[in-house]
Amino acid sequence: VQLQASGGGLVQAGGSLRLSCEASGSIFKINVLAWYRQAPEKQRELVAAITSGGNTNYADSVKGRFTISRDNAKNTVYLHMNSLKPEDTAVYYCALAQLGVPHFGQGTLVTVSS
Repeated sequence: VQLQASGGGLVQAGGSLRLSCEASGSIFKINVLAWYRQAPEKQRELVAAITSGGNTNYADSVKGRFTISRDNAKNTVYLHMNSLKPEDTAVYYCALAQLGVPHFGQGTLVTVSS
């Protein structure tokens, strides 16, 4: 499984960004796609996840501001980030979990300036 993320960049506080991540390889129909992030000197944390059936889960810190979605035909997951805050600055990683095995892609840096 390979995961290719894109869409990171520099944005001012209050702005928006959309991250995309395309999965390729042996992808099963039943899986969970997710976004994690890791800020400097902090542990990686789950930001949002979405099942192949469309059920979603969000970290409390992003509820109401971020939206995760997926296109099953394209094996792609998106993270729409609105009302960005400086504390959202981090490297964002997409992940796919299937058959109990997690796979992570390379990160994309999101920097929110105050």
